[in-house]
Amino acid sequence: MKPPHWTLTLSEAPRALADGASLLVARRLLLKLMPHGHGQGVMVIPGFLGGDGLNQPLVKFLGELGYSASGWGQGRNLGPRSFSVRQTMRDLMKLRLRGKNKVALIGHSLGGIYARELARQQPELISQVITLGTPFGEGREAGSNASRLYQRLNPDSHADPRRKVLGTPPPVPTTAIYTRCDGVVNWRTSVQAGEHPQVSNIEVPGSHVGLTLNPMVWYWITTKLGEDTAAA
Repeated sequence: MKPPHWTLTLSEAPRALADGASLLVARRLLLKLMPHGHGQGVMVIPGFLGGDGLNQPLVKFLGELGYSASGWGQGRNLGPRSFSVRQTMRDLMKLRLRGKNKVALIGHSLGGIYARELARQQPELISQVITLGTPFGEGREAGSNASRLYQRLNPDSHADPRRKVLGTPPPVPTTAIYTRCDGVVNWRTSVQAGEHPQVSNIEVPGSHVGLTLNPMVWYWITTKLGEDTAAA
């Protein structure tokens, strides 16, 4: 599995700015047209090297739609060493009590790995998982332009026994959103392989970095969250 072409990687920043610019036009329309929530909890987990700041527009938007939305509250995501399962579980319980229902997890890139594993370990707490450009599939290390830096910051990552099951979907409804123009990870590693009744793969245009600011991603996120609302 090869990483994305260098032209996609070098154009990530301007394309992410374009994603954000298009959102300025689409946000008001999405707020008007998309289904509203009734206080259900939603946690948005950032990608590698990211924090809650980049996801704040999405969190705020979901709050305006009627969801109890929050970031992960653990600073910059530098890998497993910066991720506290205990704190995350406390925060998930708070969101569940506040929303009086299961919590939806949205994970960007590496954050989607965390989301899938949390749902695998605690499916009774999680209503669904939505991943954005998350490299959980086979060949993820070789197919990522960020793998060397990740391994340098997390030298014990190859010894983690959970790596063997990352490609298996968690036992809750799961949506894998990806872009073929991804300049950070090979898009094929962000697609769920095989036939699974509770899994959807959805392609959108745009950049990897700008996925949480992409109006098409917001459309699909709110559509999927609306399915939880309809089922409640």
